[in-house]
Amino acid sequence: MNTKFSSFSVLELDRIIEMAWEDRTTFDAIKFQFNLSEADVKALMKKELKFSSYKLWRRRVENCKTKHAAKRSAKIDRFKCSRQRAISNNKISKRR
Repeated sequence: MNTKFSSFSVLELDRIIEMAWEDRTTFDAIKFQFNLSEADVKALMKKELKFSSYKLWRRRVENCKTKHAAKRSAKIDRFKCSRQRAISNNKISKRR
């Protein structure tokens, strides 16, 4: 396993993948919480997903205006959906 990703627990890796799949979660939010650049997230997704799933995800990300903060509407001023559980101090909220 890549040493950059080996420091993450299984739950953290699941959360990173979940955030990467979410259209409204920017790469900046993933960088803020997990200190992974966009390139790191892409490498992680390529490693963890089936190749066909990775290709679908990449196609979605390339066409998604909300995935990159610079392309987002100025009206969206938060990292997460208002219905999403709070994430603080770079820790994942407890899951049930």
